[in-house]
Amino acid sequence: QVQLVESGGGLVQAGGSLRLSCAASGQTFSWYSMGWFRQGPGKEREFVAAISWSRGTTDYADSVKGRFTISRDNIKSTVSLQMNSLKPEDTAVYYCAADLFQADITTATKYHYWGQGTQVTVSS
Repeated sequence: QVQLVESGGGLVQAGGSLRLSCAASGQTFSWYSMGWFRQGPGKEREFVAAISWSRGTTDYADSVKGRFTISRDNIKSTVSLQMNSLKPEDTAVYYCAADLFQADITTATKYHYWGQGTQVTVSS
């Protein structure tokens, strides 16, 4: 098992930046594919970005490409999401997710482990 704790959320003006971090504890972090998902008010949870366990391959939702960057540090057992040029529509609770040896890194139902979420609010 792995435990996930997100941090770094907050209130920011449109055009600003935030960096989310997710600290993992438990089993060997490098074996886990890691993803970020978000759920806005009245919306379903949606994929944001992910990074694979093997080659560190990344994938992004079209809505965040070019603005968000996911990265991982297997020594520190952390995954980060750098969010630039934030828009009001990025407002959501952001969740970190992990799954062991997972190849399908963009599908929420494939992830077995989730953090508690961190609120990101972007004001216009």
